[in-house]
Amino acid sequence: MDQNQKTILKSFSPVKVLIPVILGLGATAWLFIKDDKLGDLASIAEANMWWLLASFLVLVIRDFGYIYRIRALTDKFLTWRNSLDVIMLWEFASAVTPSVVGGTTVATIILNKEGIPLGKSLAYVMLTAVLDNMFFILAAPIALLATQGEVFPTFGLDPSDISKLKWAFYVSYSLIALYTLLMIYGLFVRPRAFKWLLLKITSVKFLRKWRVSAFHHGNEIVWASEQLKGKNTAYWTRAILSTIFVWSARYFLLNCLIAAFTDISLGEHLLIISRNLIFWIVMLIAITPGGAGIVEMAFPSFFGLFLGSFSNVVVMLYRLITYYPYLVLGSIFLPKWIAKVFGRQPKEHEEFASEMKR
Repeated sequence: MDQNQKTILKSFSPVKVLIPVILGLGATAWLFIKDDKLGDLASIAEANMWWLLASFLVLVIRDFGYIYRIRALTDKFLTWRNSLDVIMLWEFASAVTPSVVGGTTVATIILNKEGIPLGKSLAYVMLTAVLDNMFFILAAPIALLATQGEVFPTFGLDPSDISKLKWAFYVSYSLIALYTLLMIYGLFVRPRAFKWLLLKITSVKFLRKWRVSAFHHGNEIVWASEQLKGKNTAYWTRAILSTIFVWSARYFLLNCLIAAFTDISLGEHLLIISRNLIFWIVMLIAITPGGAGIVEMAFPSFFGLFLGSFSNVVVMLYRLITYYPYLVLGSIFLPKWIAKVFGRQPKEHEEFASEMKR
């Protein structure tokens, strides 16, 4: 069996799909049972249906933004249909892997099997990671300044918990910033110097076991850098604007759900978006698949101030809309996609292979 096919099937195994489902549903059930709030589910019937419909519309718009972005990044090599397959499977991979890991390895294979040479596939996946992280890096300080400290939640938290939350945010933000700056340096400034740095670091005795991985990752950076040279201003404009668009839509979806249950002012809308940004930066270091269980438990502290007794209902709806559908859609798209791409004669990219051996 093709090694890439083995990787895909292993990443999307039924066990890996069941783990986040069990964790997420278990955490949701516990939130309702611990405070005897099962009766709150009836409040869904009282929600503003227009805002609920708006949340679904924003979700569709967001996914279209992702589809447009990957098509634009590949210089329209991918058709609209192939772009849809890639995004659905990419979201599926992200849903069944820990947030700190993400679905990048699988995404590279997915793009490669769509006919994009491996070097370019690596470049596009790395570029999306850099663009997404740059959005966080630039938007987080704006959120902190605009809210004057209110961005960190205090609802239902002890002072020690607030301190731990702030610590988790600053650690997560620092790691994201460091990783992104290194990636930018490697991809756009001096890729071979970056490779040398990785090898130098892993020459230290207690880090030598990662030397082979560092060598391969260094080669990947060098190869990806070559693919991104010479892109024009229009290419980078589309990449940046589509990134801002998809993440803005991703955050505003929660505003729609909260507005469906309670009246919120424009200032509160902005505060919710700001908190959502901080929320997801903290969640990026989650060790469970798709942040399952952790998101459900942390959500009331961040947004309970706006929701009160509706908090558990909204987090349930939020995950039902933004998370579980991709587990279902991924399970539908995956068999058809595997039959499509692995039915082809696999193409060997000899140029990439020879580069990797250098």
